[in-house]
Amino acid sequence: MATIELLHIAGCPNSEETLHRLQRAIANTMSSNTSVKSTLVDSAETAVSLLFAGSPTILVDGVDPFPTDGRTSDLACRIYLTPNGMAGTPTQQQIESALAAHG
Repeated sequence: MATIELLHIAGCPNSEETLHRLQRAIANTMSSNTSVKSTLVDSAETAVSLLFAGSPTILVDGVDPFPTDGRTSDLACRIYLTPNGMAGTPTQQQIESALAAHG
């Protein structure tokens, strides 16, 4: 069973939608007992200690399935490249594909 974590900052406008998409993707692609741990990143120190690349960041077994140029200690939003252009969250299909690729 995979360990899935959603890293986010307080007030991130995309965290809730990402969490919903992630939960649907898990239901569609993984075993029914897989759950998501939601982690609030509330300081630069916390961001540095995690694989935080902006809010929201998805980790599957500690790996970011949407790699970027790097991590950040900034409590900032993240942008994802989607088929429809830049967005604050990956598409449902992108999340499902990332989970399926993870195995």
